[in-house]
Amino acid sequence: MRYDFGSDNTAGMAPAALQALVDANDGYARAYGADDVTARAADLIRRRLDADAEIRFVFSGTAANAIALSMLAWPHEAVLAHHAAHVCTDETGAPGFFGSGVGLIGLPGFSGKIDPLALHAALDEPEVGHRQPPAALSLTQSTEYGTVYTEEELRHLIEPVKLKGHGVHMDGARLANAGAAGFDLTQIARLGVDVLVFGGAKAGANCTEAIVMFDKSLARRIDNRLKQAGQTASKARYLAAPFLGLLEDNAWEDGAAHANLMAQRLAEGFATRSPFVLAHPVEANAVFVRMPPEAHQRLNALGWACYRFDDGSVRFVCSWATTAEAVDELIEAVGGL
Repeated sequence: MRYDFGSDNTAGMAPAALQALVDANDGYARAYGADDVTARAADLIRRRLDADAEIRFVFSGTAANAIALSMLAWPHEAVLAHHAAHVCTDETGAPGFFGSGVGLIGLPGFSGKIDPLALHAALDEPEVGHRQPPAALSLTQSTEYGTVYTEEELRHLIEPVKLKGHGVHMDGARLANAGAAGFDLTQIARLGVDVLVFGGAKAGANCTEAIVMFDKSLARRIDNRLKQAGQTASKARYLAAPFLGLLEDNAWEDGAAHANLMAQRLAEGFATRSPFVLAHPVEANAVFVRMPPEAHQRLNALGWACYRFDDGSVRFVCSWATTAEAVDELIEAVGGL
C-alpha cells in the first residue's frame, strides 16, 4: 500500500528539520525550554508573524488546540467552530477534557469555512441556564477541506466575536500551506486572534506544534498548565529544533508551496483525465473528489491509500515530499478505474 496521498502526516521529516534535530543533539543544554534552540525557534515564529507573543512547544496538535481552547472558555461555556473542524471531529473530546467540560458548537459553511450568518445566529442566541453559551471562536487555516480564508473573510468572523468580548483561537496545523497560498501571516494577530497553533508536523517536522499566545495574559501559569497536561518536555530542544531548521532556511514555506503545487497538478489531472469531479476548491495541499464507493475500493485495491471524508468525498493530501512522478502515477491509476 502506498501512503503518498493518505495524509501529509504520512511523510517523513523534511531534511532541514531532521538536520536541526541532529544538530540540537550535540552536547548539553538547559532543560524544560530554557535552552538556546527553543529561544531561537520561538523568535523565528514571532518574526514570521510580525508580533510579540508567548510561545510554547508541545507534543501534538490535539493537545495544542485543546489547551488553547481551555484558556478561552470556562467549563460551563462553549466554543464555536465549523462542524467539520478538527476540534469537533477528530480530537475525541479533548477540548472538553482539557477544559474540564468546555463544549463545542458546530456551525455550517461551505468547504470548511464558517458561514457568517450562522455565526451571527449563534452569537444572537439568548443565554439560558440550561446550555453552554459561546465564549470563543475556533478557526482553521487552511480549513479541513483545503480552502483558505481570506483576510476579509476572517475579519467578518472575528469582529462580531470580539464585540461580544469572546476569545479567538486559530488552528494552524496547515498554516504553512495557507501562507504559501497567499495568506499574510502577519495579519493573524492584527485581526484579533488571541491564541494560534503554529503547525509543525504537517509542514515537515516531527510530532511538534507551537502554541502562540498573542494575548500574553493567557500565558499566566502556562507552564503549570502544560506540566499538568503532560505537555512539558524535559528535553524541550527536541520539540523546538525541527521548527528552527524549517524556519531558518525557509523550508517551512518552500515545502508548503511545493505541496500546494502538487495538489494543483493532481486536481488538474482529475479534472482532465478522470470521470470524477472535484468536491471543493483546491487552494492549499488537499484535493477532494466525488468518487463512488466502488471506485474508491478499486483504487485502494490498486495500492493507493486515500480516505473518505466527512462529506462523503475522497481526500488526497500532498506534502513537502510529494513527487510529480507520484502524482502522475496516481492520475494514471484513477483514469483506469
